[in-house]
Amino acid sequence: MAKSKEPIRLRQRKMASGNTSLYLDIYIDGRRSYEYLNLYLVPEETRADKTKNRETLRLAEAVRSKRVVELQNGKYGFDKAYKLDTNFLEYYCRLCEQRHGEMSLGTWGNWLGAYRHLKAYCKPNTTFADITPDWVRGFKDYLDRTARVRDKRKKTETANDTAPLSASTKVSYFNKLRACINQAFDEGLIPHNPLRGVEGFKRVETERVYLTLEEVKAMAAAECKYPILRRAFLFSCLTGLRKSDIEKMTWQEVREENGRVRIVFKQQKTQGQEYLDITAQAVPYLGERGTDDEKVFQGFYYSSYLLMELKRWAVRAGITKDITFHSARHTFAVLMMTLGAEIYTVQKLLGHREIHTTQIYAKIIDKKKQEAVDMIPDLFPPVEPDAAKEPPTVSDDDREPTA
Repeated sequence: MAKSKEPIRLRQRKMASGNTSLYLDIYIDGRRSYEYLNLYLVPEETRADKTKNRETLRLAEAVRSKRVVELQNGKYGFDKAYKLDTNFLEYYCRLCEQRHGEMSLGTWGNWLGAYRHLKAYCKPNTTFADITPDWVRGFKDYLDRTARVRDKRKKTETANDTAPLSASTKVSYFNKLRACINQAFDEGLIPHNPLRGVEGFKRVETERVYLTLEEVKAMAAAECKYPILRRAFLFSCLTGLRKSDIEKMTWQEVREENGRVRIVFKQQKTQGQEYLDITAQAVPYLGERGTDDEKVFQGFYYSSYLLMELKRWAVRAGITKDITFHSARHTFAVLMMTLGAEIYTVQKLLGHREIHTTQIYAKIIDKKKQEAVDMIPDLFPPVEPDAAKEPPTVSDDDREPTA
């Protein structure tokens, strides 16, 4: 006789942080739900880690046993697996706290920015029972029509000194709500995902300001007031690293393998583990090697003040483009594709998760090819269309005799 399937099972789910989340897989009357226990296993690097994991598993198993008893006594129904009465804003705040330190300050700032608008849009006692597709559409409409942001160019904060959200900010804030709801659905707080059938904002492609090879050479030859800025910017042009990854880079991440220098690091923005072999031209910009825990670019903290010096440096090099530090990353991508690197190779070099992000640079290369073709000078006089010419008339006398 076949053994009956256990209705409640303890399962594990690997998380991006390296920890393992424990949850209950509940299957009752042909319907499946999940109860996340907020219990986590940590990587076992020490004996203390192993002891802690054993205690955590013991606690999780105790919760599972309790749920089985509740089920047997008829006190644990399918609906109780959900937690629709969870306060939405409090749950969102917990996600912000969990992500603090796991992502770049810019991304975390977007989470906080989205929270301010969510707080303005919904009531303090809003629960997940209130989060419906219409509620989601309402927040999208709020971002599109009502939400305002203070104009940083104005020193005061009045109604006349605010502006609508930019297209990219709308995309970012709505995506934070999307991430929050998807997390709640994955954790089993809600039975249905209210995002289904709701379209988000379409991402608007912005211009990628980059430098040509000649302009990079001009920057290298021009005077820069701050040597650390010069080192970091040119290093980014040669490697494609973001400023956040350059800021936090330590000598422990710089390794020599098989006669090459490799950067082994975790991206600040995506938390993805990366292995980047760098060109020999980039190595001198690393400077003199220090101890493993020392910063490679010691003293480099990007700010609006350094941004202004970057622009002055570009002017000294004869460059009029409105560049930022991120222009160095764009420069690396365009140079790689111009030199013939495959798009999938460039994707890996830049650490992009999605290929469509890298395809933007392919469009830039196509545009450069079109501009190159248009540079061909007029070599011949214009040719009149054949259709405009009348065919010559032939008289009977000019016709060849037939046999």
